[in-house]
Amino acid sequence: MTLSTSHRQPLADEITAKLREMVHSGEWPLQQRIPSETELMAGLGVSRGTLREAIKALAHSGMLEVRRGDGTYVRATSEISGAARRMYQDHTEEHILEVRVGLDTQAARLAARNATADDVAALRALLADREAAWNAADYAAWARADWGFHERVAQASGNPLLYELYASFGEVFHNDLLKQHGRPGFQGLPREGHERLVDAIAAHDADEAVASVNRNLNSCAEWLRE
Repeated sequence: MTLSTSHRQPLADEITAKLREMVHSGEWPLQQRIPSETELMAGLGVSRGTLREAIKALAHSGMLEVRRGDGTYVRATSEISGAARRMYQDHTEEHILEVRVGLDTQAARLAARNATADDVAALRALLADREAAWNAADYAAWARADWGFHERVAQASGNPLLYELYASFGEVFHNDLLKQHGRPGFQGLPREGHERLVDAIAAHDADEAVASVNRNLNSCAEWLRE
């Protein structure tokens, strides 16, 4: 029994690493169902027990979600974002926003230093998408564009770890935006604040970029308190 276990564990670790890479590379997109056990067993050349061990490990980390009778779905692109997504469920919106203040301001500060012309163009395009979606009352598209904007700022920071931590907020922030749009008087958050952030990043003005983020997040905090 001991010999069998010692041979099986390294193989399970190897298969776990292969599955992790399929998720991390985007071969298996977020929220999508991964191939069936039969397909994976044939493609990887492993037994059902070894495959299930690997899937269980990634499910425990939060990257995969096993839905009985339905299949296994991708829930996060890394163990960091998977663990963060699970932790957010145990905390209030106010706590999450307070953490975002730190990440957003640092992302803006670094983006003002490191953003390229392509980054700035992408940010302006996302703002245009955001406004068009709001005007069309397509609130799901509006929330995606709004989150895409903030995520692109984090990406433009040039710090891959900060970007990965920030991206882990994606699902919870997207869902919160969808809830906010139904509140009386909500107007999609001021476009001007986002434009000022892009202008500050384009001008490499870190102080103004941080100030713009603080103004935007203070607006979010006011809505949460109401």
